[in-house]
Amino acid sequence: MDSVELAFTPALDQARLIRHKEISPIELVQLYLDRIQQLDPQLGSFWTIAAEQALDDAQAKTELLATAHPEELPPFFGVPTAIKDLTPVEGMPCSYGVKVLKDRPSPEDAEVVKRMRNAGFILLGKTATSALGSMPYTEPKGFTPTRNPWNLDYTPGGSSGGAAAALAAGLCAIAQGSDGGGSIRGPAGCCGLVGIKPSRGRVSHAPAGDVLSGLATHGPLAHTVSDAAALLDVMAGPVVGDPYWLPDPAHSFLEATRQPLQNLRVGYATFLPPMGAIDPICEQSVMSTVQLLEDLGHYPEVVAIDFNDFLEPISTVWQAGVDVGVPWFFLDKMNRYLLKRSRSRSGGQYLTAVTKMQTLARKLVASLSHLDVVVLPIFMYPTIQVGEWSQLRPAKIFDKVAHWVTPCPPFNATGQPAIALPAGFTPKGLPIGVQLVGRPADEVTLIGLATQIEAARPWIGDRPEFATKPFSTS
Repeated sequence: MDSVELAFTPALDQARLIRHKEISPIELVQLYLDRIQQLDPQLGSFWTIAAEQALDDAQAKTELLATAHPEELPPFFGVPTAIKDLTPVEGMPCSYGVKVLKDRPSPEDAEVVKRMRNAGFILLGKTATSALGSMPYTEPKGFTPTRNPWNLDYTPGGSSGGAAAALAAGLCAIAQGSDGGGSIRGPAGCCGLVGIKPSRGRVSHAPAGDVLSGLATHGPLAHTVSDAAALLDVMAGPVVGDPYWLPDPAHSFLEATRQPLQNLRVGYATFLPPMGAIDPICEQSVMSTVQLLEDLGHYPEVVAIDFNDFLEPISTVWQAGVDVGVPWFFLDKMNRYLLKRSRSRSGGQYLTAVTKMQTLARKLVASLSHLDVVVLPIFMYPTIQVGEWSQLRPAKIFDKVAHWVTPCPPFNATGQPAIALPAGFTPKGLPIGVQLVGRPADEVTLIGLATQIEAARPWIGDRPEFATKPFSTS
C-alpha cells in the first residue's frame, strides 16, 4: 500500500492493520506529520501541530504492540486524529479562533478528549475553527484562512472547517468536531465527508455545562459511515451531573451498520420557508438521494417544513455564544456585531427566546413524527469562496449566513440526530452533500440507512487532486 492509500485508509481499517502488525503507530504518525508539513501550509487546517507529543505517544504504543494481545487493545489503538480548537486538550493551546488566546494552554482535557485517548487515539494537534465557532466558514482574524482541498479558492465550511479540510486532504484518519448550527454537517458537505450531529444528551460537554441552551454537541467527522459510528460509540455517554443525557442504545452504533433495516418512511423537502427554494444543484442532490432510497424499497413523501419562526429565537441564543469574556476589541467585526446585538438584550429576553425556540422545536418534531427519516439539503446553495463575504457589512453577512445555513440550526433546536453524507459534485468539482435527520435519540436507524446509501453509491475512492501526491514516511 502506498503512502496516499494509507493516508486515506479508513480509521477502523488502520486500527486493524496496527493490531495485525502490518504497520506501526510510529510509521502512521510519521506519515501524517510528513503530509501536514507538505500540504498544510497551503490548506491552513491545523493551528497546533503536536509533533513531539504524537511521536512520543506513537513510540510508546508501538512498543506496547510488541507484547499486547490484539483483543486487549482499544478500538482505535494507534490511529492518528485531531481535535477542533474549540475543545480543550491538556497542555495544548485552545484559541477558540481568537488570536490573543492562541498561545494559552488548556489545564485539562474535555471529557470527549479523555474518551478518545482511552480509545487509543494519538492526537496530532488542534484544527482550525471560525472565531468563537460562530461562522460557517473558517477565516478568523489573525489566522491564515482555511481552504477546501477540493479547490483552494473555496471554504471548507465552519466552524469545524479545519477538521474537515484536514480529513479530506488525508492529514488525519478521522476527526472530532462540534455542531451548534451545522458546524459538523456543513464542513462534511463542503468536503465530501460523513459527519454526525448526535442527539442532544448523547455526548457530554464535561467539564463544561450546557452549551448554547442545548444547541451544541460534539460529534465525529469521517471518511465512512462505519468510522463515524465507531467514533460516536467512543464519544457517547453521560457524565454525572450533565444537564442532558440519554440511555445507551440497545446495541452499538457500529453494530447499526451491520444490522438489517426495514423499509422506512422517508420525508423530503426542497422548499424551505422563509428562504424558499434551494439551489438547483442542492435540489438535485436531495432528489437523487430520494430516488435511491425509493429504489432500495423505502417510501418517500414530500413534507412541508416551515422554518419561518425559528430565525429570531435561534439567532438570539446563537449570538449570545460570543459573550464569553473576551474583550470586544480582540474580536473580528462579525463577532463584535454579534456581541453588541447580544448585549442589547436582557436576560429575560434571552430566556423568552429559549422558551420560544423549544416550543417551536416541539411542534417541528411532532409534525415529522410519522416519518422515520427526513432528507434535506445541508445548505441552501453550494460552498462559497474564501473571503467572499469579507468586505460586506456585518448586518449583510448575518443575513447571508442565516440564508445559507437555514436547513441546519432548527435540528440543533429540536435535538434530533442528523448525518451529513456525500451526494456527488457540483459542475465546478466541489463536493455536495445531503443531511438525513432522524427521530429523537434514534441515531441507530439513521446510521443504518446511511450505510445502505454508502453501499449503493460509495464515495471512499473520491479524493481531491491536491492531496494525492505520494509522500514517503521519514
